[in-house]
Amino acid sequence: MEKLTFIPDFRKSDKLIEELKSVGIIKTFTKGDILLNEHAHIASVPIVLSGSLKVFQSDDDIREMLLYYLKAGETCIMSVLGGLFNEVSKIRVECDEDAEILMVPVTKLGPLLQEHPAWTNYIFRIYHQRFEELLDVVNAVAFKKMDERMVDLLEKMAASAGKRTINITHEELANALGTARVVVSRLLKQMEKEGLVRLGRNQITLL
Repeated sequence: MEKLTFIPDFRKSDKLIEELKSVGIIKTFTKGDILLNEHAHIASVPIVLSGSLKVFQSDDDIREMLLYYLKAGETCIMSVLGGLFNEVSKIRVECDEDAEILMVPVTKLGPLLQEHPAWTNYIFRIYHQRFEELLDVVNAVAFKKMDERMVDLLEKMAASAGKRTINITHEELANALGTARVVVSRLLKQMEKEGLVRLGRNQITLL
């Protein structure tokens, strides 16, 4: 469990790391794997050790929107809150790239908060980070044009992947933005004409 020492909140808390080692289970996932579906019972919450996850929410029309990414050292605060209050999941958590995840049972969340200040600090830090990201999503939907939202999302995807070429279909990008595929295809063609991107088969390269 030495991998958890890279998380700032845990570096000086050997007791917390030992307890996570005793209660958590490390699992590996590949790109596209679903860790948690909407309306499902939340049995455990993920802490990303390597790789990345992405979190979606959908509506009754089966449209969906990307809420945020989870990178190494982060957890899904909506899963944490849902688990603490014994609620079903309101989100879908999907593996964005091959990942190694520490799965912590929700039954251990309360005791960890009571016994380990480092865990409490970690949860509050993640909550603050996710809250700001969700505000960005709300502001983008309310005030930004679709082309601006697309550029912002592509930049986030590139930052998450650590490279300027993103492997994604137009359909997947449309789902992440909560819009139609034809809208995404039209905007990408315009961006390509303007020299902002280079389009390939299921690939978008930011220039």
